[in-house]
Amino acid sequence: MPTVIGHHDVKDTKHWLASPKREEFFGRLGVTNIRTFVDPENPTRVAVLMDGADMDALMAAMQTEQAAEAMAYDGVLPETLVILVEA
Repeated sequence: MPTVIGHHDVKDTKHWLASPKREEFFGRLGVTNIRTFVDPENPTRVAVLMDGADMDALMAAMQTEQAAEAMAYDGVLPETLVILVEA
């Protein structure tokens, strides 16, 4: 079960932190241990650290309309998204 980091910018950090969409979207993919991080020097720069059960399914899910909708709801700026996978 690899650990994955996704970092990106958001429009509203408080909204992003409070949003249930992250758990809803990733939870149905078997993702566990989801943790959130905020850059203290630039609070609109955030990250998610999580354990993914099936990386192929996770990466495919990120290309769906549901992922785009969840990111839009959360105020994620998709052009800033970077995904890192534990080597």
